[in-house]
Amino acid sequence: MEVIPVTADAETFTCNAYLVLGERTVLVDAGTMPGVEAVVAEHTDDLDAVVVTHQHSDHVGELDAVVERFDPDVYAYADHPLRTHELGDGDRVEMGDESFEVVYTPGHADDHVSLVSGRSLFSGDVFVYNDGAFDDGSFGRTDMPGQSRERLISSLHTLLDRLPSTVEALYAGHGDPFENEAGGDTVRDALERAIERAERREPKYPED
Repeated sequence: MEVIPVTADAETFTCNAYLVLGERTVLVDAGTMPGVEAVVAEHTDDLDAVVVTHQHSDHVGELDAVVERFDPDVYAYADHPLRTHELGDGDRVEMGDESFEVVYTPGHADDHVSLVSGRSLFSGDVFVYNDGAFDDGSFGRTDMPGQSRERLISSLHTLLDRLPSTVEALYAGHGDPFENEAGGDTVRDALERAIERAERREPKYPED
């Protein structure tokens, strides 16, 4: 399975949108980068589906353009005018060459889901590797209206409980992708650090 961050060259604020190539071609989040659909088209003629981790504007801003270009199925937890399939906790979604379990992970957003296979984790914004606050295991912000640090901490524990020991790669909504280091840091290690940091209940950023 090949994963391409199609918003890597964005000049405007966006989430990471990932094109997952394989038996089933899927875009995880659409981002806000104008022209993202053209970047997707550089790699594939057909897009089977878009999976939305949550509906914050930086994750769905260009969803209309992607759907207009490719007419894919759209999977999301919460209702959306373009949604064709509702996601629920414990559902399975085929992406690339892997089967992913949907894990409901609210706190950063009420409709947030993460996607876990035997090898890969698409964590949206609930868990990231580096984001400017921490460089080796961080968590989504919870200082805006409707967000909850307590719910996010519970979601991180749920994610850890349902994370197979075989997971090697993390694709988060912000920051860099991360792969297990030979004899060193692992996705699970980073997630455990994120939990420890979230449980301190300290502001994530000094200005919070």
